[in-house]
Amino acid sequence: MRKGVVLLLLVALSAFTYVYTSQPGQDPFLLTDYSRLHPVKVKRIVKGQEMEQLVQVVQDAAAHKLKVAIAGQRHSQGGHTYYKDAVVVDMTAFNHVLNVDAAARTVTVQAGATWADVQRSIQPYGLAVRTMQSQNIFTVGGSISVNAHGRDIRNGSLIKSVLSYRLLTADGRILEVSRTENAELFPLALGGYGLFGIILDVTLSLVPDEMYQLRVDTMPADDYVQYFRTHVLGNPDVRMHLARVSVGPGHFLTDMYALNYEIADKKKYDAEAFKLRDKEQWVTPVKALFQLNRLSDQLKDTFWDLQLKQFKRQEGQLISRNNAMRSDTAFMETHEPGRNDLLQEYFIPMDEYADFLRDFGTVLKRHKLDLLNITVRYVDQDEEAALSYARKDMFALVCLFRAPLGERGQEKFGEGIRAVVDQAIAHGGTYYLPYAGYPTRAQLHAAYPKSEAFFQLKRKYDPDELFYNVFYEQYGAVEGEQR
Repeated sequence: MRKGVVLLLLVALSAFTYVYTSQPGQDPFLLTDYSRLHPVKVKRIVKGQEMEQLVQVVQDAAAHKLKVAIAGQRHSQGGHTYYKDAVVVDMTAFNHVLNVDAAARTVTVQAGATWADVQRSIQPYGLAVRTMQSQNIFTVGGSISVNAHGRDIRNGSLIKSVLSYRLLTADGRILEVSRTENAELFPLALGGYGLFGIILDVTLSLVPDEMYQLRVDTMPADDYVQYFRTHVLGNPDVRMHLARVSVGPGHFLTDMYALNYEIADKKKYDAEAFKLRDKEQWVTPVKALFQLNRLSDQLKDTFWDLQLKQFKRQEGQLISRNNAMRSDTAFMETHEPGRNDLLQEYFIPMDEYADFLRDFGTVLKRHKLDLLNITVRYVDQDEEAALSYARKDMFALVCLFRAPLGERGQEKFGEGIRAVVDQAIAHGGTYYLPYAGYPTRAQLHAAYPKSEAFFQLKRKYDPDELFYNVFYEQYGAVEGEQR
């Protein structure tokens, strides 16, 4: 490695160390989520331990006319996991793997279990999950509540993997929910952002674990749609895929590289490669290098070149499906005084991708938004969830922004994000709801035409609005009656 690159790595690593060691302690009743945008005092935080206890918590809250919010890892960034003066139910300790049925290829887990817990339980049986978020640190209940998607391109969003779940409702009942039992609730609480009740446990369908080898391709952004249709979607051996778009000034939204996970020749299978890794390969140097994106615009180009070279060195390596889906840490885990990395995500119809990217670039420059990274994933059409983000075959553009947290900085940042959302809607797209609530109510209704019916059904199943959070107050509560 050249001396200059080593120096850059050391500079980035020093910044990386700083932001991880400077976090202050948190008042146990002053709660926020990853965004740190809107901390509020809550009534109390209850650790979920057993089913009977959770029923009692719900009944007591209803009797005392308190609101209930539900939290997992609290990586949703729009106040979905808390509300002022509410009882917050922390589900992370409600985390047992209840059953693995290898013959039926199913697993049943409590909602607080993480995807790492799931993978550890099913990997010995030669099984893997169909769909999960691209980090394994999140709880299954949290992922269910946002109908997550990931790197897999053949199995759709998470709703397609869910066979059934049990739901603790506002009246204290525990309901079995599936496509045949309490069927109206199935697409509501799944992707329902904690507004219909507490998801207690979930049964997921599984697939065989497979061995992949990595292929890395580069292309101009304008050619990506044709490339994807021909070389990814059109190649049945490609099971997982993600791509990234350059964000530095020298290649602003013009260059892309793609990571494709293809079925490997069985003659190359390596039993060691099926074992779950404790950590994603190369995660520490790549995370350190990512600090370059935060230091200056010019260093974004440097990071792009170094990252691509790193992935090229891994080309052809064998990796199991479980390991390819598994990342135990995220780039966005950094804090510093007055600033934070905030995610926003836009779902764009495939044929609109290139035009949207050009309009997106114009908005970014006009509003001086500091974009650190774009990861592109694919989600096929699926309108089963009430708040479906994929009414067509979509590319999901997962965008990581560096944002100021001060009042004036947030006001300007919000103006820019709303302008981006306008462009997504104009191109027939949507945006993802787990992130900070910069869009207006009108934008939400435009992107999600079924949202008003969704909120009406929330009030049907929860007429006293026991389950409540900042997201619901902002977008769903009857205007003029917000608590």
